Amino acid sequence: MMKEDRQEKLKISNDLLDAMLEGVRTQEDLWGKEGIITRLNKALLERILNAEMDFHLNNTNDGRANGNTRNGYGKKTLKSNFGHLELSTPRDRHSTFEPQIIPKRSTKTAMLEEAILSLYAKGMTVRDIQATLQDLYHVEVSPSLISKVTDVVNEEVEQWRDRPLEAVYPVVWLDGLVVKVHQDHQVLNKTIYLALAINMEGYKELLGIWISEHEGASFWAQVLTELSNRGVKDVFVFCVDGLTGFPDAIKGVFPKSDIQLCIVHLVRNSLKYVSWKYRKELARDLKEIYHAGTLEGAEAALLRLGEKWNEKSPAIYSLWERNWENIITIFTYPAEIRRVIYTTNAIESLNGVIRSRIKTKRILGSDESALKLVWIAVSNASQKWTMPISNWSKALSHFYVRYADRFPKVA
Repeated sequence: MMKEDRQEKLKISNDLLDAMLEGVRTQEDLWGKEGIITRLNKALLERILNAEMDFHLNNTNDGRANGNTRNGYGKKTLKSNFGHLELSTPRDRHSTFEPQIIPKRSTKTAMLEEAILSLYAKGMTVRDIQATLQDLYHVEVSPSLISKVTDVVNEEVEQWRDRPLEAVYPVVWLDGLVVKVHQDHQVLNKTIYLALAINMEGYKELLGIWISEHEGASFWAQVLTELSNRGVKDVFVFCVDGLTGFPDAIKGVFPKSDIQLCIVHLVRNSLKYVSWKYRKELARDLKEIYHAGTLEGAEAALLRLGEKWNEKSPAIYSLWERNWENIITIFTYPAEIRRVIYTTNAIESLNGVIRSRIKTKRILGSDESALKLVWIAVSNASQKWTMPISNWSKALSHFYVRYADRFPKVA
């Protein structure tokens, strides 16, 4: 059926609308507990239930042909976005009728579940969700019902975390953010680990979420091993912060991968070694290194940095010289795509989304609830990842030239 024909068939006549709205004078008449909208929803749902019962009796093996008939009505209270609906639900003598729109033992509508999940994803507490649903929909929802709805997410999280991954990712950022979590009657600082990738089509893709009490290279090694076990065979470039032992952890699992330390992290750490009055000047000198047109130009800028700043703070030059091997990866790429690689801005932006969701939950109830909340926040954020990153075709061409022997084969 054409879309226009279907829309025409579903159109409600003005005469019917006028008849339904007769006597409606206030918002309470329209939206209240006994308002026309509530009564219309009740009537529609009961009509659907009866239509499903007719289909069951006329078209299934345990229908009228086998002696099954209607057997009166039961009562069901359904919580919905339109308040509590008291429904008359049809029964059959063989008790084999299984309604699909409103399943047996269901006490809430899918729309109400979506509302609960949406409020939960915004970082609301159970008490806040209860109050909001009461104010908006005049529905009293128990804490156990809210927990039951949000617990459904746990299965989705586990399936998502165990899903197989692509064999090759051009770029993967690794980062973590610290959250406070209840555990064993105390509050602990724990790290949420994130692995964000750019896939071969140029779209961002979160590969996984993990949680641990301490951020460290040893735990990152476990994360990388899990990614490998889920199907990742190669990553061209890992972008990471300056965590000690991080490069070794990466090389232990993905020995062919290049490593790029986040320039933003390096600059921030460097500025800590000087007083406020020198920071703008130092930032300009550091910029000469990572904005150099060539590797040779960057090496010359690094030497000038040491000559100028070693007397005030030798730790600055030492920091850059010590990590130089994993800083200069950017100089193997054209200038227009270096910005994609040399910062962890993409994953820090994602961290910002997560922090905005959990800011109202100063302390998270458990590791499970932390992962659940982060996953919902990320799921919402990923809906905006609808376009490849800028300059991706040029970046992909360069990856192909540089890693031709490791490029995935196209069938």
